[in-house]
Amino acid sequence: MATNWGSLLQDEQQLEELARQAVDRALAEGVLLRTSQEPTSSEVVSYAPFTLFPSLVPSALLEQAYAVQMDFNLLVDAVSQNAAFLEQTLSSTIKQDDFTARLFDIHKQVLKEGIAQTVFLGLNRSDYMFQRSTDGSPALKQIEINTISASFGGLASRTPAVHRHVLSVLSKTKEAGKILSNNPSKGLALGIAKAWELYGSTNALVLLIAQEKERNIFDQRAIENELLARNIHVIRRTFEDISEKGSLDQDRRLFVDGQEIAVVYFRDGYMPRQYSLQNWEARLLLERSCAAKCPDIATQLAGTKKVQQELSRPGMLEMLLPGQPEAVARLRATFAGLYSLDMGEEGDQAIAKALAAPSRFVLKPQREGGGNNLYGEEMVQALKQLKDSEERASYILMEKIEPEPFENCLLRPGSPAQVVQCISELGIFGVYVRQEKTLVMNKHVGHLLRTKAIEHADGGVAAGVAVLDNPYPV
Repeated sequence: MATNWGSLLQDEQQLEELARQAVDRALAEGVLLRTSQEPTSSEVVSYAPFTLFPSLVPSALLEQAYAVQMDFNLLVDAVSQNAAFLEQTLSSTIKQDDFTARLFDIHKQVLKEGIAQTVFLGLNRSDYMFQRSTDGSPALKQIEINTISASFGGLASRTPAVHRHVLSVLSKTKEAGKILSNNPSKGLALGIAKAWELYGSTNALVLLIAQEKERNIFDQRAIENELLARNIHVIRRTFEDISEKGSLDQDRRLFVDGQEIAVVYFRDGYMPRQYSLQNWEARLLLERSCAAKCPDIATQLAGTKKVQQELSRPGMLEMLLPGQPEAVARLRATFAGLYSLDMGEEGDQAIAKALAAPSRFVLKPQREGGGNNLYGEEMVQALKQLKDSEERASYILMEKIEPEPFENCLLRPGSPAQVVQCISELGIFGVYVRQEKTLVMNKHVGHLLRTKAIEHADGGVAAGVAVLDNPYPV
């Protein structure tokens, strides 16, 4: 896809002036992060990194990503309810990966005691890249689905105004009008509000599990503010707070500081380093409660890489979504090649394939948060070490998606504006709410486009690699 902004990217003086204007507008719109020096305070803030221009995205692929999101919601929900599938799928992984094993232990404890919650809430984001086909046309391929702490719905609703402003300054009003309105935070809040309402206690609160050092607080506040506008109050607490001040009554209702909790929304708890022994105990307490968790432990497990790989096996989607051939076809069309590394012939063949053509694959551990995947020479070294070890079962192998690079200008605090070759990743936010066995909400609620320089293989905005962007549909 040729860029529309080609000539504009050549004029350095104009770029500098545009960048100053864009940064001021971003600050005015609330496209904000706390600084890495002061991650616990909002006294000093900066703008979240973003592209100077919106990036071109084929409208057909944007529409396809939106069209399949409700199918992904159904699929994640189906996986989370299928204890046998989760156990079978993760059996080899939990022997080798301590983090997944601990999550799975909580899952088993909750099942054994009996699930207390009756309202289930999913807020997820499915991420894609545009694979270059041999004939040159791009195809939508899923990178992963995030079922816990899917972020940037708040900031993504603030960036369209910034790109419209840049294009308006250039007197490109027609182009400015093509930038899509986008408000994921409103849709995510709608899901939380529905779960809160179904919980059925008007005095109950929403509990947001936050990190002690949270640079991305404004993204979260956007959702909190939407809830407050509906007169639903949110309290922010850490896992440590829960272990000190959280309790369950005899009906397993959750109380924090003496206040009943209807919905628990996790913006922490997706990486091993976020858990001490105390934090694991707090997570178990939350899971045992009848509050609606976003996500509950089974839904977090449904978002693991190993589950993603198993879902791509022939017949798996049909088993999980019986009688829904159209949904199955839409889902399968987005799958890239995914391979198990479990011990045995199948895993051996996958490793041989990757060692023979390392540039075509990526090695993924069961981790969220960006910056964990291995490529190229690093992947080759890791595979050689893992080849004869049971530990290889804690990874999956994925076909590397190769999008067509394009030029854009990336703006970051403390760095000069630089025009670089980029690739983008498109995320679609999905929301669903289920009460007992009845699905009461299933929708897509907006998008997130993140763009990074091609030399950065892995990592998102929070990891400091990608920047916020908007799709310019073509």
